[in-house]
Amino acid sequence: MTETSAPEKSLFEAPPIAEQERMVEAILFASTDPVTVADLAARMPHGSDPAEALVYLRKRYEGRGVRVVKVGDAWAMRTAPDLGFLMQKETVETRKLSRAAIETLAIIAYHQPATRAEIEEIRGVAVSRGTVDQLLEMEWVRFGRRRMTPGRPVTYVVTQQFLDHFGLESARDLPGLKELRAAGLLDSRPLPGTVSLSDEEAEDQAGQSELFED
Repeated sequence: MTETSAPEKSLFEAPPIAEQERMVEAILFASTDPVTVADLAARMPHGSDPAEALVYLRKRYEGRGVRVVKVGDAWAMRTAPDLGFLMQKETVETRKLSRAAIETLAIIAYHQPATRAEIEEIRGVAVSRGTVDQLLEMEWVRFGRRRMTPGRPVTYVVTQQFLDHFGLESARDLPGLKELRAAGLLDSRPLPGTVSLSDEEAEDQAGQSELFED
């Protein structure tokens, strides 16, 4: 009858389970990616039981703002689902209008209601569909009445949102060119269709336009 040898004892005794729990917590907290049990065991002292430590750690974090969750075959610390809204951050992205969009918008503002053909005549170049679509998407320009001319072309006018953006009550309060440049809407280069107008003349012309036609 052979005598069964007793299992060899480790030269180093495993830390108490409470200490192992702290070790697992430290590893998960510092890791940017989920950590498997095998990875935890490789980092912890010989004889440690990270799986058991995880059980205790999960219980300790129940109901807290941070939870210990399983991600596939790994583990990680994550924000409690009901507190996820606290991590959201809203930012406002400022998009600079292209030169074509600036010119088109200014022409509409000071010559409204204006058709595409009229805008192109003032600018001296064709107006791309993307330029007009961008202004419509921003809700700074909308469709006005169709002209009672051959083809009944649609017209464009500026919107209430456009006026609100600049703190204006009506089209009569449209800013002069200096104010537009100060607001960052225009640069210092001449603007097609308004290059010969003074600020006062531009405001007078804007006041004569019909902004909210059906």
